[in-house]
Amino acid sequence: MRKQLLENAAFEVATQVRSVEHSIDLALVEIAELQARMMRINSVAHVGPSTIHASLQELSDALGSLVAARGSIVGCHKQLADARGKVPGLRTVAFGDMDDCPPPSATVDLRIVA
Repeated sequence: MRKQLLENAAFEVATQVRSVEHSIDLALVEIAELQARMMRINSVAHVGPSTIHASLQELSDALGSLVAARGSIVGCHKQLADARGKVPGLRTVAFGDMDDCPPPSATVDLRIVA
């Protein structure tokens, strides 16, 4: 019973970490698209570069912060993977198909392999 609860909790954490990583990656894509659109409208409007510079600087700051957050989540993921081997009941050779992490799709049924 306890082992099953541990396995379920670990799976939920692993799935959530993947979801957070994916969300940050999608936000980075959105920021890149926004930056491209801002540059395009500035070019089409034939206005000087200073017109959107302040907005572009703010967007750049947001991008830098998001990249830093992504790095922190990746570090968290690594620490969780390392901690897994120290928790009785979770010390396993591999999850599923020998990958360290569950796939991005939570619909895959993972099995613990001893």
